[in-house]
Amino acid sequence: MQKLTKKIIFTNGCFDILHRGHLSLFSHCKNLGDILIVGIDSDERVKFLKGDSRPINNQKDRKYMLESLVFIDEVYIFNSELELENLIEKFNPDIMIVGADYRDKRVVGSQFSKQLRFFDKISGYSTTKIIQSINNR
Repeated sequence: MQKLTKKIIFTNGCFDILHRGHLSLFSHCKNLGDILIVGIDSDERVKFLKGDSRPINNQKDRKYMLESLVFIDEVYIFNSELELENLIEKFNPDIMIVGADYRDKRVVGSQFSKQLRFFDKISGYSTTKIIQSINNR
């Protein structure tokens, strides 16, 4: 018997410089369902959240890189919390995955997901550490 509905998984972030931690997140997400939808912060939003020196890669390139990964089915750019919330509401994911650092915080759009789960970041991997490593050479 054929499966009638596909399980939708949603995650979001800046995903500025892709690294092993990101790929572990995407692999984990894809293993939980059939369709992985990723929201990415716009360039303007990344600059607001991370500072004037970011993003390193522009939103068009970040979107293209993510769309090229086998784990990810769809990528959408958002520019505000409201746009992120609307995106999550539109897809009404079965599972929304966010970093474990959000465990005791408000998670934008989580009310539109059937289930909220947390992902423990892979120790030692971060875009900030990559940038620091490049700057220290």
